[in-house]
Amino acid sequence: GGVGFTQYATAAYTDNILDEFTYYGMDYIKDKYGVDYKNPSPAKLVKPTQEVVNDIATEVNLNGMEQYEQYPTMMEDHFGGSQRASVLAASCGITTSITTGNSNAGLNGWYLSMLMHKEGWSRLGFFGYDLQDQCGSANSLSMEPDRGLIGELRGPNYPNYAM
Repeated sequence: GGVGFTQYATAAYTDNILDEFTYYGMDYIKDKYGVDYKNPSPAKLVKPTQEVVNDIATEVNLNGMEQYEQYPTMMEDHFGGSQRASVLAASCGITTSITTGNSNAGLNGWYLSMLMHKEGWSRLGFFGYDLQDQCGSANSLSMEPDRGLIGELRGPNYPNYAM
């Protein structure tokens, strides 16, 4: 699984909420890192470190989760959790990618958001069965998974994979 179709459907369905969460992130990176998405400059990009990914994705994700809790009708509109998880993750990924100019850093921002969502609300979708498709931190590690079948590289929903 990947994030492609989820985003294809989510962007059209979620009205201005994805925009709102992303613009919050844009304001955050402008204030903290000096990155201006309206006037991009390679000289202003931030080195893509784990600390930067953690900082940006955590800030943007917690803001979004707080907004969902503050406005319950928004949470109900994005039913099942899958759409909420994708909107939060997309805003984190977009913000991280723009800050660093690095798509892999953005993908890790996406995955961190998914992990935070699961920890905060106990599931990502109906019964949590979509988790392995949305939450792929193991896929972004530098060690190839075929080098010894390391048990720790299993997904966070193991052994509950959807069949």
